[in-house]
Amino acid sequence: MAKEIERKFLVRSDGWRSAVETKSVLRQGYIASMDDRSVRVRILDDRKAKLTIKIGRSTITRDEFEYDIPIADAKELLQNAIGIVIEKTRYRVPHQGFVWEVDVFTGEHRGLVIAEVEMTAETDNPALPSWLGREVTGDFRYSNQALATEYEHDRHGLSHSA
Repeated sequence: MAKEIERKFLVRSDGWRSAVETKSVLRQGYIASMDDRSVRVRILDDRKAKLTIKIGRSTITRDEFEYDIPIADAKELLQNAIGIVIEKTRYRVPHQGFVWEVDVFTGEHRGLVIAEVEMTAETDNPALPSWLGREVTGDFRYSNQALATEYEHDRHGLSHSA
């Protein structure tokens, strides 16, 4: 079993763009969603697909199980997703020994930009790039799960400002 340990921030400027190493176009949705667990389907660059199960309430650490699945299965599962299908481009940006993933949302969440950094331990203390804004780690509204499944309930209360 893998652990997902991450911190999440809103992004306040485009200062990260000059350091981008790679990018991927993602479409993802949730086929199951509860307070402490979720089942997500993700298609990456229309070339591969993954099914991910996340369990845990911690704001920083959760159990994560991820499996490759056929793209045709992922497309069919996304047709049955709860709420909306999230569309975004993910940019990988190295910064002082850590890799930040900057998600630029399109579709229903156009204009939202969130950066995450995955860590190996909760005690890791990554240097925070100057282009980061407000930390939203633990704010469920900014989780991909909430952005997909609770869009109709909370879309007006979500700030895109860092």
